[in-house]
Amino acid sequence: MGDVLAGLSGAHVVRPNAEEAASALAELLVDHVQARLAAVEAVHLALSGGSSAKLLGPALKANDRLSKEEWSRVHLWMVDERRVPDDDPQLNFPLIRDGVAAPLSIPTANLHAMPVLRKNGDQEYEHAISLALSVRPPSDRRLDAVVLGMGPDGHTASLFPQSPALDETERLVVFNDGERVVPPRPRMTFTYPALSSAHLIVLLVTGAGKRDALAKTAARTSNFHDWPIAGLSPRDDARLLWFLDRDALPAP
Repeated sequence: MGDVLAGLSGAHVVRPNAEEAASALAELLVDHVQARLAAVEAVHLALSGGSSAKLLGPALKANDRLSKEEWSRVHLWMVDERRVPDDDPQLNFPLIRDGVAAPLSIPTANLHAMPVLRKNGDQEYEHAISLALSVRPPSDRRLDAVVLGMGPDGHTASLFPQSPALDETERLVVFNDGERVVPPRPRMTFTYPALSSAHLIVLLVTGAGKRDALAKTAARTSNFHDWPIAGLSPRDDARLLWFLDRDALPAP
C-alpha cells in the first residue's frame, strides 16, 4: 500500500470502507475546528457536494464532540456549484444545507450558497468571502479548511482539465467553462489561490471507480493542465491529507 501511494502529496489515511474513511476525516476536521475556534471568532469551511457531502454529513453528526454553540460559529461555503435553477436536482447546495448543516444545527445565516444565476455572481461570492475574512489579521485571511473530492478525469472543485480557471493566479472565485467542463456549465468554483491557501486541505476519495484516477495522481505523470488535482499546492504552514477506502487503492 505504501508504494502505490508514495507519490501522493501530503499524508494519506486508508480505512476499510467509505463510511469509515469519512468518519476518520470527520474526526480530524472536528479537531481542526476546535483548534481554530480557540484562535478566531468564526471558522470558515468550504465543502464539495456530491458523494463527499453525502458521506461527510452523517460522519460529522455521529461525532458529537462539538457543541451546538460551537457549530453556530462555523460558516459553510461552497467549493463549487453548477449553474442551474434553485429547484434543479443537480444543485449542490441542498446537499450541504440538508445533509451537513441541518443535522449539526448550523444557522441558516452561516450557509453561503453560490449566486450562480447572477451575471457577476463569481465576483459577488469572492467579495463575500473576502469580507467575512477581513476581520482577521492579513496573514490569516484564508479558509480554515476545504473538503474536496476527485473526479475520474483528475478534476477537483470545478477545475477541469484544459479549462481557463486553471491559470487563474489572483481571483478566488470564477466562472469556469470549456470543452472538458462537464455540463451543466459554466460552473462557479473556488480557484487554486483560494483552495491552496487553506489551513487544511482534505480529499475524500472512495470507491473502485476512483482507482485509476488515484493511481495516475500518485504516479505524478501529468501536469495540472491535464490533471487539475496536481495543481493543489498547500502553504508550508498548512496540511494536505487524503482519506481513502480500500476499494480506491491502486493495484500494487
